[in-house]
Amino acid sequence: MVGIGSHTYRNLFPTMNFLPVQLEAICVKSNRERARVTAEQYGVERVYQSPKEMYEREDLDAVFLCVSPQTHPELTCEALDAGLHVWMEKPPAMRAAEVEEMIEHRGDRIVVVGFKKAFMPAAAKAREIAQSKRYGNLKSCLAIYPMYLPENGEKVLKEGTFTNWLSNGVHPLSFLVSIGGPVHTVTTRTNSEGYGVCVLEFENGVMGNFHLASGPYPMETYALFGDQWHLTIDNESRVVLQRGIAHEYAKTTTFVPPGDDTGAVVWEASNALSTLENKAPFIQGVFNEMKCFCDCILEKRKPDIGSLEFSLDVMRVYEAALRSDGATVKVQEEK
Repeated sequence: MVGIGSHTYRNLFPTMNFLPVQLEAICVKSNRERARVTAEQYGVERVYQSPKEMYEREDLDAVFLCVSPQTHPELTCEALDAGLHVWMEKPPAMRAAEVEEMIEHRGDRIVVVGFKKAFMPAAAKAREIAQSKRYGNLKSCLAIYPMYLPENGEKVLKEGTFTNWLSNGVHPLSFLVSIGGPVHTVTTRTNSEGYGVCVLEFENGVMGNFHLASGPYPMETYALFGDQWHLTIDNESRVVLQRGIAHEYAKTTTFVPPGDDTGAVVWEASNALSTLENKAPFIQGVFNEMKCFCDCILEKRKPDIGSLEFSLDVMRVYEAALRSDGATVKVQEEK
């Protein structure tokens, strides 16, 4: 593990208890006292300040990186060149071009980026419905999330400013890309405070709308719309599939017709027992993103969601949105 900050303590270390891994070493450039305490807590005998030294001295299979997007590219390429598989926290980089550089160094190693909104169980259910033969035929999708676009997006990109649009805006963007696939164009329309909409036109013709909302948490909603159904996700823990009620206008008198193939199907965390599916790392997708990484290594297969190619698509949309300023930007031009 490289990086043992607050997120690592709150989410990654606890989740490792449910993964097929043995933590061998940790690396942190500063705060040696925290490193010492962490090593004692997790039975780790060796602590390093240099990742390169750790890779040279240890017999490792993989590394988990939880640092900043400014340092992810260099550390990822260093680990890949050392022959290690790499998991990293989102966002993977400051610019899409840096993800392309990682791809050049990857070779046959596995790399997964922890876009938890794309890995959360509710997102997996949404993809299952959207891609199924019974429902399918997705037409549009929506994300509502507390977010704003920073002013002067070109300057943000040029100066490499780390804004909330990168830190957390990639959460809903990664969800939408996981549902609709590669994006063709991006158009943003916002007010003077940066609130408004980010419209995505996917290459398959599906339309996406990321509503940049103001207000406090909890406020996170996703919606998918097909010909004969729609699905909503509220605050990650409640999924509702609406299948409609067959009716004849002015004649149908009941909203609960016989059978169970119409109306709504609801999945939600019960919070009744202290079981795993009720806990935040599982509801929010942290477990799934880390488990996917481990499974891909053990099963010798490439990841789909969270791969570097997936991450590159997300980062290109991120950059296109900053450049839009009301105009329609072709994502292809970002490549």
